[in-house]
Amino acid sequence: MKRFRPYRETQAIRDKYADVSKILPDEFIYPYFVVEGKNVKVEISSMKDVYRFSIDQLLIDIEDLLSLGINKVLLFGVIENHQKDERGRMGYIADNIISQAVKAIKKDFPQVIVFTDVCLCEYTSHGHCGLLHSHDVDNDTTLPLLAEMAYQHAVAGADFVAPSAMMDGQIEAIKNRLKKEKLNTKILAYSAKYASAFYGPFRDAADSAPSFGDRKTYQMDFRTKNQGLEEIAADIEEGTDWIMVKPAMPYLDILYRASERFPNYPLVAYQVSGEYSMLKNGAQQGFFDEGRIFFESLTAIRRAGAKYIISYYAKEFVRKNL
Repeated sequence: MKRFRPYRETQAIRDKYADVSKILPDEFIYPYFVVEGKNVKVEISSMKDVYRFSIDQLLIDIEDLLSLGINKVLLFGVIENHQKDERGRMGYIADNIISQAVKAIKKDFPQVIVFTDVCLCEYTSHGHCGLLHSHDVDNDTTLPLLAEMAYQHAVAGADFVAPSAMMDGQIEAIKNRLKKEKLNTKILAYSAKYASAFYGPFRDAADSAPSFGDRKTYQMDFRTKNQGLEEIAADIEEGTDWIMVKPAMPYLDILYRASERFPNYPLVAYQVSGEYSMLKNGAQQGFFDEGRIFFESLTAIRRAGAKYIISYYAKEFVRKNL
């Protein structure tokens, strides 16, 4: 009889035989929702302890973030409905809300590594990730607009632009624009982004729900096994610097396979809004211990191979575990 219980007798022994390294503060990327105005800090109804910030309040929160050792942020812009149009112009005009935020962060906290989301869904009146033609997204006419948005973020000082629209060729289009402008901004590709029900609370946070239909014609079908790896390989061929799998926990198998197949590329996992709210709300209802359930879930993401994790729970995780 093979005996395994001796490996588990005490916490010290369990720690000794643990295979997964501790997640360090600088391995988290913390997401922020940025709005116009001043003195705005409004909790998102579907995401407890997650807020929309005006830039002045964002800077205050980032100071707290840095005190915990977290030095990476991912920015999403949120604008009023009356500012949105069919082409999402507010997302790529000069001095757009995200470019303003990037400049402010880099002025006050140059040590912060800033990632910016590059997608039209937060800025279009129809809520889809690109320009429309016959009630579907027109892939190729969307590419120059994504490249322009990435360019505006890069000029403002973003360290990484993170295209999430899932348009074929978006990495190449952005890479070419940045090279043309002699900008060295890196790209984090949302390479394997699945059409997932776990995004529900995010669409509340970013006010980006589609006004009709869904995003299944461009986000990946979750029933596929190999397309995610093929998408990652294509993004690498087009010149991305980092790669991502999104969501995280329902796709741990994809994360693991990506980490094995592409070991030379930093792999990011996004613990998305639905994952966060499900665990947070479950803990609030007393179904499980909040600290333990997040520790387990984030450790599973690390175990699957993620080098960096985007999580709304990052600050609380660090406070509880480090």
